[in-house]
Amino acid sequence: AGLGGIGLDTSRELVKRSPKNLVILDRVDNPVAVAELKAMNPKVTVTYYPYDVTVPVVETVKLLKTIFAKVKTVDVLINGAGILDDHQIERTIAINFTGLVNTTTAMMEFWDKRKGGPGGVVVNICSVTGFNAIYQVPVYSASKAAVVSFTMSMAKLAHITGVTAFSVNPGITKTTLVHKFNSWLDVEPRVAELLLEHPTQTTQQCAQNFVKAIEANKNGAVWKLDLGRLDLVEWTK
Repeated sequence: AGLGGIGLDTSRELVKRSPKNLVILDRVDNPVAVAELKAMNPKVTVTYYPYDVTVPVVETVKLLKTIFAKVKTVDVLINGAGILDDHQIERTIAINFTGLVNTTTAMMEFWDKRKGGPGGVVVNICSVTGFNAIYQVPVYSASKAAVVSFTMSMAKLAHITGVTAFSVNPGITKTTLVHKFNSWLDVEPRVAELLLEHPTQTTQQCAQNFVKAIEANKNGAVWKLDLGRLDLVEWTK
């Protein structure tokens, strides 16, 4: 999701660095944002495709075939779709975990060096809740922990697949995601309010550090992006 919240500010930061192509896959079209990104740097070809991460792998492979036919090479995949609503259990797992795994799996069709692919880099936007749960939203927190774990395994498989991976884990960031959300079984009706009593960071601060993490390109890294800082998290082996 490159057109909302952290995604849009990260897209802006990426465009400043003049990649040849920026391909944005998002469920919701935002023509104003796409036009702004195009205008920011005429050297970058920005394209948008509608995409819902909950579709089956074969559907994603079809879409990626179209994209690869146009841009020829894709160096980095950023998985950033996410929802925060512990009333919607299946949907939380479908978007935050299954969708990310399926999108990555589809990409392996094109990247896996065992299939003659060139390799690539997968960047997964997880969350500090992946290793430090907000216990009032256990479904969300667990979905993020699953993605952190999946990313670590991918990094260790890089010598087989040629595809490296690392995770970017934002702390509380001022996005529409955190303004109002539901706790599991309504264990804490004021969860959003309580969360926002903690120090937060802006999406722009988060995006700037996100791009620094991409530039560092450290396989297996667990990056924490919190309060305007970028730190490596020591993950227990």
